[in-house]
Amino acid sequence: MSESGHSQPGIYGPGRRRRRRRGDRDIGPAGQNLSGPSRDREYQPRERRDGSEEPQGPLIQKTPIILAKPPGERAKPLQSTVVSAAPVLDKPIMLMKARDDTVKPTTPPEATPQSTGPGPSKVEREGQRPTQPVYQIQNRGMGASATSSAVDPLVGQSKLIPPEKMKHSIKLVDEQLNWCDSAMEYLRDQTDMLVVGVIGLQGTGKSTVMSLLSANTPEEDQRGYAFRAQTQEMKERGGNQSTGIDFFITQERIIFLDTQPMLSPSILDHLINNDRKLPPEYNLPYTYVEMQSLQIASFLFTVCHVVIVVQDWFTDLNLYRFLQTAEMLKPSTPSASHDSTGSSGSEDGAEYYPHIVFLQNKSRREDFCPRNLKDMHMVVDKLMAHSHLKYKGSVSMLDCNIFPGLGQNYMTTEVNMFLLPMQDIDSEDNLTKAGSTMTYPLFSLLPGYKGHPSFSTMISKLRSQILAMPRCQLSHTILTEKNWFHYAARIWDGVKKSSALSEYSRLLG
Repeated sequence: MSESGHSQPGIYGPGRRRRRRRGDRDIGPAGQNLSGPSRDREYQPRERRDGSEEPQGPLIQKTPIILAKPPGERAKPLQSTVVSAAPVLDKPIMLMKARDDTVKPTTPPEATPQSTGPGPSKVEREGQRPTQPVYQIQNRGMGASATSSAVDPLVGQSKLIPPEKMKHSIKLVDEQLNWCDSAMEYLRDQTDMLVVGVIGLQGTGKSTVMSLLSANTPEEDQRGYAFRAQTQEMKERGGNQSTGIDFFITQERIIFLDTQPMLSPSILDHLINNDRKLPPEYNLPYTYVEMQSLQIASFLFTVCHVVIVVQDWFTDLNLYRFLQTAEMLKPSTPSASHDSTGSSGSEDGAEYYPHIVFLQNKSRREDFCPRNLKDMHMVVDKLMAHSHLKYKGSVSMLDCNIFPGLGQNYMTTEVNMFLLPMQDIDSEDNLTKAGSTMTYPLFSLLPGYKGHPSFSTMISKLRSQILAMPRCQLSHTILTEKNWFHYAARIWDGVKKSSALSEYSRLLG
């Protein structure tokens, strides 16, 4: 603007602006080249913010040049972009830092101190030993549940958590002999499992033995056992504690099935005194009780690797007749093309039979005599001679070093039989008290003669042999735990509708 207030042409025009840019180009060292070593002319990029076209002039004749920043300056925006975009991701991010850093694992990468050179770090200069890097998993978008389980940084999903530990047994078959689905939540999709079932008469100690084999020790209180044992009140009433089939699985993936007593007089008394209605195919209560026992026994012979037969005295011949009848009524092993409504067995004739172990519970001192033990093995071998059940070659008391003076060839007809003494925890304390009152202190240090190892030692040896038994294939395919559950439900439904059992009940009635 001039003093008179009129604008002067040429002062703020394009020519004036062009002269100012040419003047700016003169600033700086002579011969500076921003476009590379291959060009000799001096050129500075013009900053045009208005987006207008370049005015006509000699500068248009110059070759256009694409400007780019040096590699060092180009890496900085890229890193900042990646860091700023990291919190947006939903997948977990693995941050690596040294143990000696004072920064928390959840500190962002830009807040982590970095070394300024190739030399040793600050901690190493102070004389401390360098430590291995620690991998911290940062969970993003997974909620509170992600902090309690391990996360795979590659796929961003939770890994397989440890199986839940059971404290008490649950029902697989209830009192009304109906199938229950509550055990499904404890099973996994893995095939390394062992199924152990137990049968026996009333009051023989089935539940106590199964608790000691599964999760408890003899020193624990019986009220906290996995399978509820018979209480003193129940013993005085002559009743049974277990009903149906109870289920328990250990963290070693061993499935234990405890059953109600076979041929139970208390169940028969309950049916008679309470006037319970029987199914139409059963006319008499004792027939119904026997058929219930046969259904449970034949079911265990189909879905178990090992079946333990518990007795508290040697021996009841009716129990062996019962086992042979249950084996005869056992459902056939389904083939690969077996229909769920059919009843035919496998096409190749291969039938599955479990290992059976005869457990003599509450054995006396005389039962551990080698001569008596040999006679018991011979009797069982004669009674089971025509059975397809695997009653030999799985359990041996001679291999447990229980009888160190006997050779392996002492019993030529050794069957799967094991003896458990009376569970008397206070016996050692009583011996100590009695020995303290004796005149000679030498005898107070000697344990009393029992004729057999302690109960804890015997149950430990039995457990080792049971868990080491071969795990044969139960069906035409290898079953996982969940597949076994569905297979067992299908077998139980078939057992209840079995025509062979119905015909046998008709003959009994």
